[in-house]
Amino acid sequence: MNYLIENTTRQERIAIVKKALGISISGADVPTDETLKIVKQYVDGEKELEDVQKEVIERYKK
Repeated sequence: MNYLIENTTRQERIAIVKKALGISISGADVPTDETLKIVKQYVDGEKELEDVQKEVIERYKK
C-alpha cells in the first residue's frame, strides 16, 4: 500500500495509525502525548508518514 497523503483518505490514515500504534505498544510503553500529536499531523494530512516516523525516532533517541 502507498501511504502517501495524496494516495490515502483521512479514514485510511486513521486505520494505518491505529494498526501501527497497536503493534508498537504490544512490546513497549504507551506513546506519549507528544508522539500522538506528531502522528495526528499525518492523519490530518499535514505531514507525510515517513517524516512522522523520523521525528518520532529522533525523539526516542534522546
